[in-house]
Amino acid sequence: MTILRQPTRAGVRDAAEKIARILPPTPLFVSEIKGVLVAFKAESLQPIGAFKIRGAWHRLTALDEATRQKGVVAFSSGNHAQGVAWAAKRLGIAATIVMPSDAPRLKRESTLALGAEVVTYDRATESRETIAAGLAEARGATLVPSFDDPWIIEGQGSAGIEAAAQMAALGMGVPSRVVIPCGGGGLSAGIALALKDSAITVVEPEGWDDMRRSLEASWIEPVGPNPPPTACDSLQTLRVSPLTFDVLSRRDATGVAVSESEIAAAQRWAAEKLRLVIEPGGAVGLAAVLSGRVTLEPGLLVILSGGNVDLAAYAKAIAA
Repeated sequence: MTILRQPTRAGVRDAAEKIARILPPTPLFVSEIKGVLVAFKAESLQPIGAFKIRGAWHRLTALDEATRQKGVVAFSSGNHAQGVAWAAKRLGIAATIVMPSDAPRLKRESTLALGAEVVTYDRATESRETIAAGLAEARGATLVPSFDDPWIIEGQGSAGIEAAAQMAALGMGVPSRVVIPCGGGGLSAGIALALKDSAITVVEPEGWDDMRRSLEASWIEPVGPNPPPTACDSLQTLRVSPLTFDVLSRRDATGVAVSESEIAAAQRWAAEKLRLVIEPGGAVGLAAVLSGRVTLEPGLLVILSGGNVDLAAYAKAIAA
């Protein structure tokens, strides 16, 4: 029987040390909402515009030289794609990314600019996992999933280590609750491992809230048939993994869903109050707080997970 490696808190600390050697911490903003100070971790200001750079760096640096020579294959609508491409370029590894044909143009072009090969697929009729696995097997390359991987989870959790240190430096204490955008759950599972004394709330767009329903049911519930359109391209995961679900379930994490109008309102608020450009998927945690779906409390930490936007769509969203 094969025993799969599990993500650990020690692994998150190792990842945080690795990342601290190559990247400065992303800024922590503090703003008042209805009289309560809330901390915002701006992962939108990473070099690739999203937190995915963390897991990609931790995963690819764990490969030995012989394995690196065979390349890596990943699948992503854009943020994980850019994270893997960025890490691969810095480490001299060939990267192939399987991306949906309807991925935002900015994300596709940025991935190509980092030197990765892009293979497109039809999100409605084809499986990105099957395509990526086939490419990896044919080339002898390493498959780098976007969330179903212990190194990826640990790497993403380094954002929690950073944020907690920044809050402590500001005299805000340990985060009481962390509100986190959730697609497959890699970021939220990593932060749940990193911050064992903080409550965890994951946030998803309505109709794509499979992690919320899974946590409530105590078993994995996939997204239902014909899910509604959403601006959150980065959160369109049809089924979470046992790895991320298990971590969040053991931490008694809770979940909420937010509407498209609430997400757009959060993007506007971030632009007006924090002077930050946040993509729809990166704004769902803020949307949950502003809409009252998450109760305001001292020590609240919200992760703004990405800022890679289509400018025309963004202008329309914040002008509404």
